[in-house]
Amino acid sequence: MAAAGSSKTASLLLCLAMISFVQLAQSSPSGDKGIKGFHGKKLSFTLYQQETINKTSYMVVAGVAGAGVSETTTPFGTVYVFRDDLTVRAERSSRVAGVVEGTSVTTSFDGLRSLSLGKITLDHRGRRGSMSVLGGTHNTRPSDCPVVGGTGDFAYAVGYVRTSPVNLRGSSVTFKVEFHLYWPPYAHYAPTSKH
Repeated sequence: MAAAGSSKTASLLLCLAMISFVQLAQSSPSGDKGIKGFHGKKLSFTLYQQETINKTSYMVVAGVAGAGVSETTTPFGTVYVFRDDLTVRAERSSRVAGVVEGTSVTTSFDGLRSLSLGKITLDHRGRRGSMSVLGGTHNTRPSDCPVVGGTGDFAYAVGYVRTSPVNLRGSSVTFKVEFHLYWPPYAHYAPTSKH
């Protein structure tokens, strides 16, 4: 009985501590709104990735099995590297708001799925900084990749980036990139670097 009672007491104390922490995280003695006003806030916007095969993206390791190279597939094990502009509209001539650079490795024998990692650097709508993404992608369907870190105005942001093909014809391809970001309460108290 004593063990059960102390277990309930410990649980109650843990719950009270968590409630106190949440209340502390939600209030600020200085009235500061956190990282450029994004404390506990959401931010969503869309940009377009403009990729040109053998100009902004290159196959550096040819795959070994499965599907052949086509407009939508690459053999299993294929490694691509890329550094593509991010524009504000699907048209290549629209304003450049940033760049995405990274690598992608084909991880399926049908040639449609990859493991991708990238660094997205933005100067858009008064916000500057970068974010890193890592996750699985599909060449012909929408794919969600989690945001795993950020710098500048995107420091401590969490969320995901959804990529969807817009144009996969020819050597110049376009992907819609939807950003869904959130700054958790602890971001308010976290240190930031000046840029």
